[in-house]
Amino acid sequence: MSFRKFKYYLSNGLQVLVPNTIRRTLANSLIQATPLNSYIRDRVDYYNKLDTPFKLPESESTYVGEYKKIGGTTYYFDLHKVVKSFPSKHFFQFLNGDIRHIPDHPCFLKSRPVIEGNKNAVLLKLNEVRHFYFIDDKLSYRQKKDIAVWRGAGQKKHRKVVLEQFHSHPMCDIGRTHPIEDSPWEKGFLSVEQQLECKFVLAIEGNDVATNLKWAMSSNSLVIMSKPKYETWFMEGRLEAGIHYVEVADDYSDLIEKMEYYIAHPEEAESIIKNSHAWVDQFRDQKRERLISLLVAKKYFEKSGQI
Repeated sequence: MSFRKFKYYLSNGLQVLVPNTIRRTLANSLIQATPLNSYIRDRVDYYNKLDTPFKLPESESTYVGEYKKIGGTTYYFDLHKVVKSFPSKHFFQFLNGDIRHIPDHPCFLKSRPVIEGNKNAVLLKLNEVRHFYFIDDKLSYRQKKDIAVWRGAGQKKHRKVVLEQFHSHPMCDIGRTHPIEDSPWEKGFLSVEQQLECKFVLAIEGNDVATNLKWAMSSNSLVIMSKPKYETWFMEGRLEAGIHYVEVADDYSDLIEKMEYYIAHPEEAESIIKNSHAWVDQFRDQKRERLISLLVAKKYFEKSGQI
């Protein structure tokens, strides 16, 4: 286990022990002491798109006071520190895991489809330790190899399409890390540090979002991906092609063409990388992130008539 993960599990294991009365007091103090500027309001309304009152069926919901671990530990920790900041009598719905559908009732979740009218999917920063991992890249874009890199499970159909095209291409170091019988696309494990030696990092969506997108956008490599179909707390749905990342076709058929262009135009690549860093930086303020999470939940309880 890395030190980062050890620190996460230790700190969150201890925070579960904090009495809820103290937790609520601290949450209220943070909300009342912080001016709600347009940036904060905009993010709250993006994660929680509920704009009219709704009625939540109590029999199908979970009371704050009765919320306990169901499913993954990281989901439990991350949801616990938000909902336990509200009165025990409040109730809510939540979904763990990679969510790709619109829930029947408003609920808290980690991911949702990027589609209009998806108001029932209320995003919180869940499974943070896996997804929100930023790095300090020592190499500049121009120092890196003219190679596109990707490692992953490679079991989804849309990932297989990329593997089949570029597994053996001389400008790509792309392969699956999970051995599958009769699979021609397996390659050895590459650490993040090794991947950072390449100019281009592919962020191919998996069950929902691409897990590597956050650290890739914090690096000095150029992120290449198709238009995001799912989003998380990172607001993938707001990322702009040509501004924050290089967009390719859904089947990645124009990958080499895009690589060759940005190899020949390094100043444009560096401009996108600079914008990527600015996007990442907005998630580094832990106090503000905590505040926005609380306000997203507060709005949920308000719209459900509980506040």
